[in-house]
Amino acid sequence: MYCSRIERPLLPARATQHWVVSFLYMLLTMLCIGLLTGCDRAAKISPSATANSSASSASQSTPVPPKQIALVIKTRSNPFFLEMEKGARRAEKELGIRLIVRAAASETSIEQQIQFIEELIIAKVNAIVIAPGDSQRLVPVLKKAQMAGIKLINIDNQLNPEAMSRARMSAIPFISVDNEQASYEAVRFMTKQVKQAAKAGIVEGIRSAENSNSRLRGARRGFEENPLIKIVASESANWKIDEANIVAARMFAAHPDISLVFCANDMMAMGVLKYLQDQNRNNVLIASYDALDDIRDAIKDGRVLVSVDQQAALQGYQGIAQAYKLLVGESVPLIVKIDARLVSAAQLH
Repeated sequence: MYCSRIERPLLPARATQHWVVSFLYMLLTMLCIGLLTGCDRAAKISPSATANSSASSASQSTPVPPKQIALVIKTRSNPFFLEMEKGARRAEKELGIRLIVRAAASETSIEQQIQFIEELIIAKVNAIVIAPGDSQRLVPVLKKAQMAGIKLINIDNQLNPEAMSRARMSAIPFISVDNEQASYEAVRFMTKQVKQAAKAGIVEGIRSAENSNSRLRGARRGFEENPLIKIVASESANWKIDEANIVAARMFAAHPDISLVFCANDMMAMGVLKYLQDQNRNNVLIASYDALDDIRDAIKDGRVLVSVDQQAALQGYQGIAQAYKLLVGESVPLIVKIDARLVSAAQLH
């Protein structure tokens, strides 16, 4: 009895133990399988997730490079273009762009300007602001730049519209003064001094440059409005001091009684002044263009009557600012006129 009462409960206890062990073994097996599957899945997902994370991090940490805008000027031997560069440098600081400046050896170094444009196309700059030495010869290479997607701004000397049309170029915004009107005003300021018959000479800039032609037209108009004045000579000195000195010698040798001279820029006026100084002549009235420091000094001491300040620094600043607007998708006017100011002794004293 005793033994039977004790042995009966032993059978269920063993069975329960066996079931528990089996259940735990099964649970452990399933857990291991799950862990292995999870690890495998993590291994498959991890590389792409890491790559995406790295790419996102890289995109957030890599700064956007600044816009590259090139300024191509005629030369640094003329202080006018140094002022233009100063204005462009101010725009560079304000706008956070990278400015690249290229300057030819002289104002007649047209091939060098063409080479600069070719190099800038290869460099893939975003925009080019150009003061062209020639209104026609630079059109083909600028067409090439335009076709490459480079934004263009024309300052100082306007590209020839007919040459651009023949090349099928899109319109290029232009920034400058009204050269014809400004030279007209300078000459009129001078001719108001004339009370008797007088002869006049004109020293022109590069004849293939539109700004030179505009200044010639304005000067002629100013002289011709005074019936007492006769234009007896008009020659090009290509914007240069030395050439103007030679032109002046030739002009005064042929017409020694010239008493009025208009010079299409201050550099040429310096050449004419040197000739007059060497000849001890102080009875010639001179009107000029650019209002450089040396000519301002000549105005103060009476050797030059008047010059035109065409605000070179503002032209350079506006050229870069307008190019930047194009690059960020803003519209700009096709023509921006800068105010030209007459500089005479009254303004300097």
